[in-house]
Amino acid sequence: MFWLGVRRDFIAQHALIGGDWGAEGEPHSHHYVLEVRLGGTVLDQHGYLVDILKVEALLDSLCARYRDGMVNELPEFAGLNPSLEHFARILCRAVDEGLAEAPLAAVEVRLWENEIAWASFRIDRQP
Repeated sequence: MFWLGVRRDFIAQHALIGGDWGAEGEPHSHHYVLEVRLGGTVLDQHGYLVDILKVEALLDSLCARYRDGMVNELPEFAGLNPSLEHFARILCRAVDEGLAEAPLAAVEVRLWENEIAWASFRIDRQP
């Protein structure tokens, strides 16, 4: 299997809900690092799994949606605690949808909220 990875970073705010989270329950920022891993067995006529420029444009668009904003206020987080895990799933599904035409076997997002903590979500596509 071939794997392609692309990274982006952005700063966004959130406040955890539904528990006694201390300072994490107050609005605060994280410098997120978004890592995307794309896996597949088929390369195109140029030897690419997927065009990196297309992946970069998609990630730029996704990061722009969240950059400098309060994720709690976005419809995709309605009724959800804006945990790192939920955020990774939301981003992974958006990447999967944005690259729906690519013949990928797997799409994985790893989202770092700081230099030591991350969560990931992976979608394995059916053949």
